[in-house]
This record gives sequence, C-alpha cells and structure tokens, in this order.
Amino acid sequence: MLERGPELAAAAHAVDELVAGAAAGGPAQGGILVYRGEPGIGKTALLAEIRRTAQDRCTVLTARGGETLTSVPFHLTRQLLQPALDPFGAEDVHHLFGEHFDLLAPALGLAPPPSAAPADPQGVLLGLARLLERLAERLRDRPPVLLVDDAHWADAESLAWLDAFTRIRRDRRLPVLVVLAHRPLSPEPCEPGAPGTLAALGDRAVLTLGLHALTTEATTALARDALGGHADEPFCQELWTVTSGNPYETVELLAKARDRMVEPVAGSAGLLRDLGAGARGGGLVSRLEELGAGPTRVARAIAVLDADSTPELLAELTGLSPGDVADHTDRLRDARIVQTRPAAPDSATDSLEFTHPLIATAVYGSIPPATRTALHGRAAWALAEAGHGPAAASRHLLEVHPDDDEDVVTQLRAAAVEHLAVGAPDAARRCLGCALAEPPRPETYARVLYELGCASLLTAPGATVRHLRSALELPGLDDALRIDATHRLAQALAHDNQLQEAARTAGAAAARTPSGIGRRRLQAAHFMFEGFQASEEDGPGRSRRLAELTEHFTCADNSERALVAVRAFDGMMRGEPADEVVRLCDRTLVDGVPARGLGWTDTTWGFEIPALTGIAYAFSDRPDRAQALFGEAVRAFEISGWSGAHLAFAHTLLGLVHRRRGNLPLAQHHLEEGLRLADRVGTGLPVHWDTACLLVDTLLARGRTAEAREVADRYAFGPPWPGAIVLPDGPSVLGRLLLAEGRTEEAVSTLEAAAESLIGRGRHHGVWAPWPFDLARALAPKDPDRAVRIATEAHVHAEHLGTPTALGESLRCLSLFADPEESRRLLTRAVEHLAASPARYEEARARLDLAHATGSASTLAEATSLAAACGADTLTADP
Repeated sequence: MLERGPELAAAAHAVDELVAGAAAGGPAQGGILVYRGEPGIGKTALLAEIRRTAQDRCTVLTARGGETLTSVPFHLTRQLLQPALDPFGAEDVHHLFGEHFDLLAPALGLAPPPSAAPADPQGVLLGLARLLERLAERLRDRPPVLLVDDAHWADAESLAWLDAFTRIRRDRRLPVLVVLAHRPLSPEPCEPGAPGTLAALGDRAVLTLGLHALTTEATTALARDALGGHADEPFCQELWTVTSGNPYETVELLAKARDRMVEPVAGSAGLLRDLGAGARGGGLVSRLEELGAGPTRVARAIAVLDADSTPELLAELTGLSPGDVADHTDRLRDARIVQTRPAAPDSATDSLEFTHPLIATAVYGSIPPATRTALHGRAAWALAEAGHGPAAASRHLLEVHPDDDEDVVTQLRAAAVEHLAVGAPDAARRCLGCALAEPPRPETYARVLYELGCASLLTAPGATVRHLRSALELPGLDDALRIDATHRLAQALAHDNQLQEAARTAGAAAARTPSGIGRRRLQAAHFMFEGFQASEEDGPGRSRRLAELTEHFTCADNSERALVAVRAFDGMMRGEPADEVVRLCDRTLVDGVPARGLGWTDTTWGFEIPALTGIAYAFSDRPDRAQALFGEAVRAFEISGWSGAHLAFAHTLLGLVHRRRGNLPLAQHHLEEGLRLADRVGTGLPVHWDTACLLVDTLLARGRTAEAREVADRYAFGPPWPGAIVLPDGPSVLGRLLLAEGRTEEAVSTLEAAAESLIGRGRHHGVWAPWPFDLARALAPKDPDRAVRIATEAHVHAEHLGTPTALGESLRCLSLFADPEESRRLLTRAVEHLAASPARYEEARARLDLAHATGSASTLAEATSLAAACGADTLTADP
C-alpha cells in the first residue's frame, strides 16, 4: 500500500461515517466511493486492504467483474447478495424479500426461473434495490460495505441494479457503502450501457479518486524489501523505467528477479528489460508456454470457464484426468498464474482464477480463434451435462460460430426463456439473435423471430415491430401464434406512438381471420387503438360499427368481454347515457372483478381492457367501482414487479378517482407518485401526458396556478399534442390553465380547437372534456350570445348523459347567463344534483356560487367547509 495514503484515508473515513451513523440510529451515512486506474495500478490490492480494515466492524460483501462474464445477467449481484443472505434462515429470507420472493429469487439464483410470463426488468431492479435496503436495516449493527472490483467488466443488469439502488436516496446518503474500482472511462460521451451507468454512478459518488503510478522512491522501497537493502539507485531507477511505476508489473518483475537471483546492482540493471517483457502481454504467454502443454491447456480452459473453473469441469474441458489437472494446477499456482477462488455460496467446490486480470486477458487472447470457439462449444456442453441449465451455457454458445445446428438453436431459445424470467431481456435478445444467425430450420425461423419480438415488447417497441413484422411475413406460425404476433405487433406500434398503424394492422388481420375468439381479439385491438387516436376521419362511423358488433354479445368469453369494455369506454366518451355505460362495464366483470385472463398483468389482452372499464366507471359517477379496480391494479403490479410505467399509470388512475371524488390532496399525492415512477422509466411517455394533465387540473382546483404552470412546463404539456388522446382531454385542461393565468385570448383559441376536434368525433362528455363550460365563461363578456348557445348545448348533452356531476356543472354554467332569480333557481338545482354526485369539489363550487347569489351566510359556511375538506382552501376567493 505504498503511496496509497489518501486513498486509504478516504475509505477509512467513509467506513467510519457509515459505522457511526448506524450506531447512532440516525440517517444513513453511506454512499459511493470510486477508484479509477489503469490495469495493474493496484485497484485490487487497495480493495483488499479496505476489506481487511472494515471487516471487524462491517459486513463486507465482495464481487469482481470478468472479461468473459459480461453477458451473464446479475452475475455481480449474486456474488454480493448470496453471501449476505446465507446466515438467514428460510423464514427470514422470505421476510426480507417481502411479497417478491418469486420475482427476485431467480435473479439471485436462489430459485429456478419460473415458467410464467417474463419478469418486468424494472420491477426486478427496484425489487433487488429494496431488498438491499431491507438487508442493510437488518445488518445495522454491522452495516454493509460492497466492494466491486473490475466494475468495467460488470454485467449490465448488475450495474443497472446498483444504479437503481443508489437513486433511492436523493441526498446520496445510502444505508451501505459502495466502493467501485474500474479502469478509466472513455473521454467520449458515454453511450447507454455499462460505460454510461458507471459514469452515472461516478457522478453520484461522494468521492472519486484516480490511482497513480508509483514514484521512484516507492519503487526503490519495494526493490529493497524484495531483494535486500543493498539494491542500489541505478538498479531501482531502471526498475521504475521498465515498469513505469505500475505496481503489478513492479512486483512481478521483482519476483522474477528474485527467482533468478539477480543481484540488485547497476551491473544487473540491463537484465530488467528482458525480464519485464515476461510480466505482460506476449511475455506472459511465453512464460505460460514454458511450463508445458499440460499447464497451458489448463490455463486456457480456466480463461474460457472463468467462474466455473472447477476441477471437474476443467477435466471435462481439457480431456485430462483429474490427477493431471491437479498436477498442472499446482505448477500454475507455483508460477503465480492462478490461485484458488473460494467456493460460491451455491457450490461446495472451490474453483480457480487467475491471480490478476491482466493474466486472464493475455491467456484468453492467446488462444487461437478456432481453438477458442471449440472450447466454448465444449464448455457449453459440459455445463449442460453438469446440470447448470441453458442460461449458464448460453454465454459460451454466444461465442460459437454459426453452424446450422438446431440443438444450439434449441439451447439458446431455452436460455432466452430463463433470461426473460429473471428480468434480463437484453440477455434474452442476445441469445435469440445468435439463434437466428445459426440459423434455425425454416419451420422454426418465424417462431424465433416471434420470440425475439416478444423479448423486446416491454423495453424496445421499435425492435418488436421489426421482428414481429418479419415473423408474420414468413411461414411457420400456426393460427394462434399468428394472431398473438399480430396483437403484440399492434401493441408495440401503439407504444411507439403509431396508433394509426396499430389500428390498421389489427383491423387488416381481423378481416382475414375466421370468426371466433381470435378474430374478436384482433377486433378489440383495432377498435381500441382507433379510439385512442387524437384524431380520426370517421369517429361516429367507428362508434356505430363497434356498437353493432357488440349489440348481441352475452360476454360468454373474454373476447366478448374485451370488446364490450372498448364499447363502454367509447360510449362514455360520446356522452351516451351513463346508466347504459355502467351496465356495459358491469357485464365485462365477473363478480365485480376482471375475469380470469383479463386481469391487470395478463399479457394476452393487456392492461388496457380493465383500465378502460375503470375509466368509464370514473366518468359515469361510479368512482367507487373504479377505485376498487385501480386499487387492485396497484397491488397486482407491485406483486408482479411491474414497477415502471404500468405502476405509474395505476397511480394516475387512482389520482383520477380521487380527483372525481373531490379529495384533491390524495389525488395530488397519487399523481405526483405516478410522475415519479414514470420519470424513472424515461421521458415523454404516454403516462407522462395523462398524469401531468390530471395533476395540472388538480392543482388548478386547489387554486395553485403557479404550481400547475410549473408542472405543465416541466412535462411540455401543450401543443404539439401527442397522437393519442390524453386523460382527461388535454386541450380542455390547458384552456382552463390559461384562463386561470388571465391569458383569455389564448384560452379561447385552445378551447375552440378542442371543441372542433371533439364535436367532429361525436364526443360530448362534458366532464371528460369540460371545454364548453370554460369556453362559455371566457366568451361571456364579449360574445354573450355565443356563450349562451355553447352552455345550452352542453346542458342538452349533460341531460343525455344523465350523471349528477354533468347536470350540476351544466346548470351552474347556465346560471351565468340568467337573470338573478333564474340564476338562483338554476344554482339551487345544480347544488341538488351535485350533492347527489360523488363530486365534492364541484359541489363546493356550486354552493359557493349559490351563496354569492343569495347572500346566505349559512350556505357560504357550508361551501367553505366543504372546500376545505376537499383541500381547496382558496376556493372562497374565486368569483
């Protein structure tokens, strides 16, 4: 540890802070500490010293990346967490996992991958992050220190897990200390993947330190310690020149000089350059080959097997007897080329590893390409024979040249299934991509394309579109798979903001499909994605065709239930009688809940079907039923680990329910949580539009116009509008915001555009799209005649809709244009309707208007009390 004082002091301080914070029971005092340096600069030795000094007070967990292991998902995560969980009994382990044992245990190798649907990768990452947080709480008397060496060779999934965990605390104070050691990052802007994640972790680090080469003084001290105090200055100076102060090369060169009994004096300095060549690159390989063919064969096998280098597998891969493997291993150990790696928690056998990553790189690179490929092929076979499973063998199959081998295709497809089950879709896509290159037999090719498309569905809709389109153009898919591929293609197009193409794709396929469940599944997608579009040529015609199709459905199966749900949502948007909409919604459910197979996490139909039912309930004055559905959505998504955009949308839907009920603070809470979850996934998602729209509307109801504008600006809420409708109508809510800001002319223009779009499509739901009420108020001072016409037409549509909320709101708007006596009568009726509705906030507004119209102190007190209960304390200041 020569000349590593500042680096060790930084680590000691970080450990002290962690332990002190844990002992005091206060906030966590951990964080990220990063050491960067060139190969051989001493990162591994530094981490070993940190481990030695911390292990008496902390739970030290170690992991190391591997150059040939970057394709193994959660490899580092398993190294870190498996030993930490070993001391706990089965009951304690399940308690630490909470409800997510079945989701997370396969990723950690604690349970076999499930045969169910693929795991949501975001859910797995966040679940593992929460697991580490709970583990840190249980280990508070010995807080965890995570030491990750060679992090530049970490698998992407483990780095993403560390990234997710370190984002939990915005103040950067974590319940653990994470120490990363890796080589310097490229000065170029980091692309997505491991380099970008390492850069992000570095940005959040408490401290980042670069390790520098040893000075001549430190090199001299090492030389005299190894060769004797009589080592003279010229010899030591040459030692430093040959090694450039690299600690690994310096130590190796000194060991070789000692082995050859080189006298450390000026006359021997010339020998150092030749000796030094054997400490790196080709010299390392030559040194290995000098040991003989047997040790070389074993070393190459270790380079290929890496973490799986057990004596049994080495014998299998080299074709040597166990005794010969043991003898050759001893020679490699004596030559400081390999060392014993302690057995992994899930293994009873020690394995071998190279003493330094530089040796591993040199040996692996020295293997002739054809030999290396053959070794990987044999390693895959050996692992499969040893019962390690397709996923373990797949990293070797990825290195095998395509050879038209159907067995390889089968193994890679099976590995992809396992990768998807643990939440590693990128690893699955790599396997399936190699399976395509093999290539599969003609009758299998389309199925592999289909599987590749499905592997990308949650994370890369653009790739899904390409693969599924290719699969559908080829023979090999049976009718059921062809329908499923088309439905998933339509979903991916919709998620990629291509709603028009999604609807066209599903509709064209439905027209070619014989009558039955499969056809109705495609028809449901077609009508749904057409209805989701922000504009369409013949909205009334589409609604008519949908109504005719579903008119005689009995909801005998899920295909009929799904189409009826789409029909109910469409009827709600059109402002059809709410009683009929509710009746349709009721028919889509079984005993008040989604039918089996139509649930929130069902991948056959998608979460949209129960969502449409709940939204239709919410805008038909049945928020009680909507809340039951949406509460179940949150629970289902959390249990299944769908903690990305799906869970964000579930919170948005709960926010909608509470907004409709007038519980504005609770609505705001769920909507802000929805945005927080959505922000973790990406930017510009459909859920961002819906949630921002509802949050703007909720904040305006609370009288917080400045906050509403801040949200609108942060999420670019406004034109150009997305290709999909927004929940509720975006232009209507934007017009309301502009009115609140006093920008009347802009508001009128925005509301008129909303009117033109919605009227043309036959959509007249005044609560979903409240543009008539706000436009009438905005026009009243300058164009009262037109304002009256708009308010009157809105009342007619409200009567047709028939909900107390719509009727109360329309009567309240009409009262603006009536004489005082008539206005009081209309407001009295509005209050009566709204009192019978679930809309407490709208009732408060109507009572306030009635109080102003009548001068009644008691009515004013009722209005202000109700407004305060809704969280709209500033409502009494409204005109």
